Amino acid sequence: MDGPLSGFRIVDLTSMISGPMSTMILADQGAEVIKVEHPEGGDHTRLVSVRKGGFSSSFLNNNRNKRSVALNLKEKAGVEACLKLAARSDVFIQNFRPGVAERIGLGEAAVRAVCPDIIYVSIAGFGFEGPWANKPVFDPLIQALSGLTTVQGGADDRQPKLVRTILPDKLTAVQASQAVTAALLARARTGQGQTVSLSMLDTIISFLWGSDMSAHTFVGDEPEQDAPQSWIDLIYTTSDGHISVAAMTNKSWENLARALDREQWLDDPRFATATLRDINKNMRLELTQEALKDQTTDFWMERLTEFDVPCARILTRTEMISHPQVEANGIVIETDHPQSGRLRQARPPARFVGYSDFDPSPAQKLGQETRAVLAEAGYSADEIAELIASGAARDVQEPKE
Repeated sequence: MDGPLSGFRIVDLTSMISGPMSTMILADQGAEVIKVEHPEGGDHTRLVSVRKGGFSSSFLNNNRNKRSVALNLKEKAGVEACLKLAARSDVFIQNFRPGVAERIGLGEAAVRAVCPDIIYVSIAGFGFEGPWANKPVFDPLIQALSGLTTVQGGADDRQPKLVRTILPDKLTAVQASQAVTAALLARARTGQGQTVSLSMLDTIISFLWGSDMSAHTFVGDEPEQDAPQSWIDLIYTTSDGHISVAAMTNKSWENLARALDREQWLDDPRFATATLRDINKNMRLELTQEALKDQTTDFWMERLTEFDVPCARILTRTEMISHPQVEANGIVIETDHPQSGRLRQARPPARFVGYSDFDPSPAQKLGQETRAVLAEAGYSADEIAELIASGAARDVQEPKE
């Protein structure tokens, strides 16, 4: 498909979520992504649950618009084939544990030897040096080590909680894709290749700092224990459901008081300024909950909207799909997959004028384009057959349930 990155080629050795999602973002923007997978099983997410037609939803949702090539990178011939792909590419990205790419012959020096101006990208879990660099990593561990679970729990002395989505994986994917485009821009300006490295741990700590590390921003004034957040979410119970109301500014606070017929709040010294409303947050939220509990969600949505108070009803995932605003945005699309049938997915949120409407190609069977991609890299039909016969490569394999 066309897009602002059309004409760029990416060799993608990543697996799981952070790497594949990052390359899918780039593929959705037009880049040609060659996904290199091990011939036996491929990306682990091919094998996880919620499946149809031999494909998992996780794999489908992170690997559309890619060409699947099956190479055994434990075989010398497989590594040589991968280097031939890199020699004609713009970006090489991997998320092996630190040191693995170098050991198998696909470290930066080896790749840059065949393509001096390539963008070489490494994604790590905890980092590339230090005592945790080579530890196995999964999303909950990053949430734990970064402090995110404590932020989510609300206070240092409360039960830590996980964010109920794989935020470190997905945020690292977004950060990596942005870094790749920045590196490509730098290369266009300087003619020099770029080295990009990022870890999930660094990504989350950086992400948290802007809003959750205020007490640690001023050196020398750090508290022994962070002040607890409110124990009340900005989610309120109505007589028949739930609603979120966020009156952050002076104007919206005034509007909320009037919408709830609580104009006495405007004369309450505890709520006179934004700072005082934050200090007295729990009392403010308790009073708001008390005011909202006896009417329906529909009533409050209409009333609060009339007074221009920021609000939204709480939706389930099923309800979200058919919400009028979601439908108006056109973010949820349906496409046909040759094995898994009709799919519902989210299109990329960023849209670009001057390119055709988003029409993704489906995630492929393991090794579906091994022969075609190797031929484009200069291998003859006999050489490809020999690679496949030796086990260094495999052609298309039918997905397994």
